[in-house]
Amino acid sequence: MIGNKTVVYTSGTFDMLHINHLKMIEYARALGDILIVGVNTDELVNEYKSEPVIPFEERIALMKALKYPDIVIPQHSLNHKDKVEKLRFDVFVVGDDWAGKYDYLEEQGVTVVYFPYGKSCSSTSLKQKIYNNYKSIIEKSDNHLPQDIEILGK
Repeated sequence: MIGNKTVVYTSGTFDMLHINHLKMIEYARALGDILIVGVNTDELVNEYKSEPVIPFEERIALMKALKYPDIVIPQHSLNHKDKVEKLRFDVFVVGDDWAGKYDYLEEQGVTVVYFPYGKSCSSTSLKQKIYNNYKSIIEKSDNHLPQDIEILGK
């Protein structure tokens, strides 16, 4: 808490910004007076999953352009113990795909909220959908001739 204001912290990769990102950030905004959003650096993301499609500089710029965050910062670590002391946040919001991972923050007096992220949309599912659509387009373009036409030289 800063003054009498409740500080909320949320963080993520925010690759391929989508509706579930916005829902979680909007929810986090509603829980307090000050919302700090941490954006995972490319180096951090590469430690635990595949490289982001959108570079860090663009992902953090997108977060800064949103109306919900008061402060947007780079996040270099998934360990938030030091951030609690430095940023003095009271509430931490993260997607429920991380359920249990941040329970340790409760020992520091932080309320941890695992936001029901939903399976309908994620950066991973978007990447897979784009890949599948691209693959389908390539297959169609490679097989655009009717099967009964004889191609000279084959």
